[in-house]
Amino acid sequence: MDQLALLFVLLLGALVSVPVGDRFGLPAPVLMTLLGIVLAVLDFVPNVDIPPELILPALLPPLLYAAVRRTSWRQFTANLRPIFLLAVALVFVTTLCVAFVAHAIVPGLPVAAAVALGALVAPPDPVAATAVAGQLGLPRRLVSILEGEGLFNDVTAIVLYHVAIAAAVSGSFGLGEAAFELVLSAVVAVAMGLALGWGANKLMDLLEDPTLQIGLTLLVPYVSYVLAEELHGSGVLAVLTTALFLAEYATDADDVMTRLAGHTFWDIVDTLVTGVAFGLIGLELHNALRTAAGHWAEMLGWAAAVVGVVVLVRLVWLLPATWLTKRLHAKRDIEEEIPMSWRETVVMWWAGMRGVASVALALAIPLTVDDGSKFPDRDEIVFIAFGVIMATLVLQGLTLPWLVKRLGVRADTGREQEFERELAVRAAKAAKGRLKEIEAVEELPDELSEQMLRRAFEIGVRISPDMGEEERREAHEQRVRRLKRVRRIQGEMLSAARHEVLAARSEPGADPEIVDRVLRHLDVRSLK
Repeated sequence: MDQLALLFVLLLGALVSVPVGDRFGLPAPVLMTLLGIVLAVLDFVPNVDIPPELILPALLPPLLYAAVRRTSWRQFTANLRPIFLLAVALVFVTTLCVAFVAHAIVPGLPVAAAVALGALVAPPDPVAATAVAGQLGLPRRLVSILEGEGLFNDVTAIVLYHVAIAAAVSGSFGLGEAAFELVLSAVVAVAMGLALGWGANKLMDLLEDPTLQIGLTLLVPYVSYVLAEELHGSGVLAVLTTALFLAEYATDADDVMTRLAGHTFWDIVDTLVTGVAFGLIGLELHNALRTAAGHWAEMLGWAAAVVGVVVLVRLVWLLPATWLTKRLHAKRDIEEEIPMSWRETVVMWWAGMRGVASVALALAIPLTVDDGSKFPDRDEIVFIAFGVIMATLVLQGLTLPWLVKRLGVRADTGREQEFERELAVRAAKAAKGRLKEIEAVEELPDELSEQMLRRAFEIGVRISPDMGEEERREAHEQRVRRLKRVRRIQGEMLSAARHEVLAARSEPGADPEIVDRVLRHLDVRSLK
């Protein structure tokens, strides 16, 4: 098996792991990691040959962009306090604790290298957290906090990592210089992200065609990441800023085709890239086995100690942080989403899985330092990092569904249905309001006006069937049954038309472009 065949196996696994995970109640990223581990122990499967410096730029931008599409600027600002406590403060605390323990137990490990290890294992993976949380039916507030933490903790961890690596390579470290670099990295990233978001928004207006617009959205996160890194900014923060800008300002309510096609496209990208990323994590077992050969007991002990620190620090931090957030939570912060019970706090603790960023940062550690000697204890750092990733991702990922079920943490479906009903009422009122404006300037027959008024009501009922009076609901249900019959017959008629047009494609003298154009017209007609 060569590298290209291995890639196709991972892509196929990414697709298959979704229905398998749904069937057995297991997260797809965890299943892909297990697939990677199985492939890693097979003799005919080659070692992954990807330059470490390309892993983050290749995998992280589309994953971050896809994740940001599920959130909003309002949601981020409303949860600024819990996100700061988790994404910034907790990353710093975890980094320091891991560095202290690693420096103490690994003989000869320099402080800078220990800090680098702490930084690369500190951030929980945003992709794993959101994928797992989304499948378990957790309360929306928990999912929001996990998404916010996952999206922003990489920024802090990667900057700390780069500072620590620079200190280990050069042999010098300045606290003031490191703080300045952290601030400068954030400022450059935000400025670049906003500028690129504005430019991409203007370019989308010029492109107009949905295919070209969606293609641009695939390029934007990569361009944002690379440009920010070239200017010594945070590529992760730049992607987040660009994506939040576009989600806020590049949405046209009437651009239905672009929205539907874009949603499908990014679901596909998210599924495939996530599968490949976590499959690569499992495949790194090759390197871990080679590194530990000859001194398994010692290195497993070091990895277990760091795993214990990572897991315990998160719990010890979350308990007082959640208590403090509740104390500071006021009625004016009604939109702030915080854990409401100790059960939700425990679920948040156990959802702190490490993943793609940790692997990429571990593999990106330089081989040598400035004086030409080997980077201190590089193999040991990579092995410990892999141990942390495996323990948190596989162990916690496989047991999180059981823990959620055991604690009885579930989404507040009543509140979600109420909000859905509220939106349905608002949508129906907006439609009725627009109808009145049209009637004020156009003379509509009574029959047409009454028909349009029913259609306005049906807009809301289709979203939330329980809205409206009983009699009107029954009348609507009768119309829906009649409409379904009409659509079934119409669908069969359009199907016959499509078969006839498609058959013409193979006839002598038929122009396939004209056939495809007519077929596309029929396909669009089928959506209406």
